[in-house]
Amino acid sequence: MKLKLEINKNVKEFNVFAKKYLNSNKDGSSLWAAMNYGVVNGGKRIRPLLIIYISKFLKINKPSYMRLALATEFVHAYSLIHDDLPGMDNDDLRRGKPTTHKKYGEAIAILAGNSLLTLAFQLLADPKTNSNSNIRLKLIDSLSKIAGYTGLAGGQSLDLLYEKKNVSEKQILKMHELKTARLFEFCLIAPLILSGKSNPAKLRYYKKYGKNFGLIFQATDDLIDNIGDKNITGKKTQKDLKKNKGNIMKYKSIHDIKNYCLKLAKNATHSSSPFSDVTNPLNTLIFHIINRVQ
Repeated sequence: MKLKLEINKNVKEFNVFAKKYLNSNKDGSSLWAAMNYGVVNGGKRIRPLLIIYISKFLKINKPSYMRLALATEFVHAYSLIHDDLPGMDNDDLRRGKPTTHKKYGEAIAILAGNSLLTLAFQLLADPKTNSNSNIRLKLIDSLSKIAGYTGLAGGQSLDLLYEKKNVSEKQILKMHELKTARLFEFCLIAPLILSGKSNPAKLRYYKKYGKNFGLIFQATDDLIDNIGDKNITGKKTQKDLKKNKGNIMKYKSIHDIKNYCLKLAKNATHSSSPFSDVTNPLNTLIFHIINRVQ
């Protein structure tokens, strides 16, 4: 209950910040409206939450970490807008509401996703995020690698490629790592970079937590797609099954997935602060998401 209250408090605060930033850049165009819709149309805000928790632990100032969190959520929103397009997953619903292309048209949706991606880099390049240009450059370099063909976009391409093909469990897990876990990795290492206190050892175990968190998140997403309730998830379920996509449930039972996720969570939290501290939300959150239903 305490974790849920804390999550709700931070999500509410982030949503206020996001709306304020978007409204300050409002230009009255249908493109801006579609961008705004893709960001503020609900969402669990898990990625911003991770950035907020790490940043508080590292004592980063609030305006800096909120801008970092928003830039990351812009990348996530862009990926969802494009993922829902007819040429990708062709979804009509996202978070219980019409997808961006259903509301604004396919062409505007494509441009909205592109614009959110570029706006993310604009946010990171702004001295308001951090006065040190070297730190800003490191953030931009890291996000560009994670969002592009060596990360999120590369994973999405594999997701499309694996439709109606017999792929191995190893291939599916690699896809999970690229399309989901890499952005979660960024959520963990970016605050370290922003703090100016990063070193190889810290980066290594922060990255491990982010990767494991992302793998858990995607494995449970595969599970929800198979057995979830559309009224709870706010989107169509059993899409992977119908399209014969690379879903981990081809190789693991519900019990296997729970054990797999539990092992990843324990591995991410067993030895390194702040993740090993049971009083830290990061320790609790990674176990909490194993049993999520949406």
